[in-house]
Amino acid sequence: MKISEVIQKMKQYHRGTVRGEPIDEATTRDQILYGNPDQECTGIVTTCYASVDVIRKAHASGANLIISHEALFWNHGDHTDWLEAAQNKTFLAKKQLLEETGMVVWRDHDYIHSGIPMNGGYVDGIFHGVMVTLGWEKYLSCDPARPMVFELPETPVKEIGRQIIEKFHLTGLKMLGNTEAKVRKVAIAGHILGGDNDTITWIEQEGIELVIAMELIDFTVSEYIRDSAMLQRPKAILAVGHFNTEEPGMEYMVRYIPEALGTAIPCRYIQSGDMYEFMTV
Repeated sequence: MKISEVIQKMKQYHRGTVRGEPIDEATTRDQILYGNPDQECTGIVTTCYASVDVIRKAHASGANLIISHEALFWNHGDHTDWLEAAQNKTFLAKKQLLEETGMVVWRDHDYIHSGIPMNGGYVDGIFHGVMVTLGWEKYLSCDPARPMVFELPETPVKEIGRQIIEKFHLTGLKMLGNTEAKVRKVAIAGHILGGDNDTITWIEQEGIELVIAMELIDFTVSEYIRDSAMLQRPKAILAVGHFNTEEPGMEYMVRYIPEALGTAIPCRYIQSGDMYEFMTV
């Protein structure tokens, strides 16, 4: 099967609509970011980010298609004209590696978030994978199309953090708020980047005690959680990181690729890896 056919079948497997409208092929982020899709697919690697090391490992495994959730060249839309103009050395070296390995990189972002088939409907493929990795399916207390909220047995914040580090294969994470608290209601939040009045209101109204955050700035929600903790309220944040939070969804993809393609093509997941190291006093 050609790589172009693999990509088309993956698109068809996903729901392919956002807010009721079909994904626009002209504007979607889900483009072939590099390589020749007309070659036969020798193997597939899924990952959150096609880093230099992921490309090397994918090639060593015999794969020539990387399905990546995020951009390849460090900007929204994966534009490379500015890198070419500046003759950016890292860009040129990564491009040479892609050429030498014959690798194709396709970004699956909008499609996987649009939904994968599940129990007669569709669920967000990334966050369903996160839930499965944590083993929290039976604790889901909301429509899976919404930000995920879970009603757990009462559990210490640090124990949940330990589980995330272990199951996501991380080097660590940041904590803030009442980190000694035991919590029940946990939410996986999206981007906390500023202008977060609605997020604070949602946390308060829903009684969320622990937020698992992707991006997390030092104001708005962080300040609210700190003040809540100083008032002895059970409010805390585990700041896991964007790629770290979404990566399990790309690992989960390996489970349904054979069904999506209708044939057996070697497929494996390669973690792009925790980009941070943690230094403590």
